[in-house]
Amino acid sequence: MEGIVAGLLLLSAMVFALQMTAVTPLTASTSSQHIENQQQAAAEGVLATAGETGALRRAVLYWNDTDGAFHGAENLSYYTNGPPPNEFGEILDRTFERRGVAYNVYVTFLGVGDDYRDRRMVYQGVPSDNAVQASYTVTLADDASIYDDDETKNATLTVSNATSFYAQDTGADSSLFNVVRVEVIAWRI
Repeated sequence: MEGIVAGLLLLSAMVFALQMTAVTPLTASTSSQHIENQQQAAAEGVLATAGETGALRRAVLYWNDTDGAFHGAENLSYYTNGPPPNEFGEILDRTFERRGVAYNVYVTFLGVGDDYRDRRMVYQGVPSDNAVQASYTVTLADDASIYDDDETKNATLTVSNATSFYAQDTGADSSLFNVVRVEVIAWRI
C-alpha cells in the first residue's frame, strides 16, 4: 500500500511540475534548432555560390573610389535598405530577403599593424541570440581591378592604385594585396 501511495505522490508531483513549466516562442526546441540549422546552411550556401561564380569577388571590389564607399550605398558607406545592387546582392535577396531573414555582411581584412578590421557591407541591425554565422575567404592581388557601378572592371583602377579602398596593401614585396574574409550573420526576424 505504501508503494502505491508513494507512486501516486511521485506521479502527481511530476504532473504539477510539468504544468508549472511555460513554453514560449523563445523556448529552445528541436524546431528552432532546425530553423537555425537551415539558416546556417543557407548562409554557407550563399557564400559558396557567390564564391564559385565570382560574384563575391566582384562584390568585395564593387567600390566607388571617389566616394570611399560601396557603389549605391547609403550615407554610411554600406547598405542598410536591402542587398547590394549586384549579383551577390541578388543571391542574398533570393535567399534571405524574400524569406523574412535579416542579415549583416562584414568584410574583415588585415589592417596596419597586424590588426584585423571590419568593414560593413550590409547592416540590418543587431542580431538575435539565435543568429548564425558563415564566412568565406577572398584573396586580392595587387592588380585586382575595382568594379564600376555597372559591374564591369575598371580598366585603370586597381586596389593598389585606389585612393580610398577600405583594405590596405599588406605585402609590399609580393603581388599579394590583402586577404579578406566575408562574413554573413543571419537571423529570423
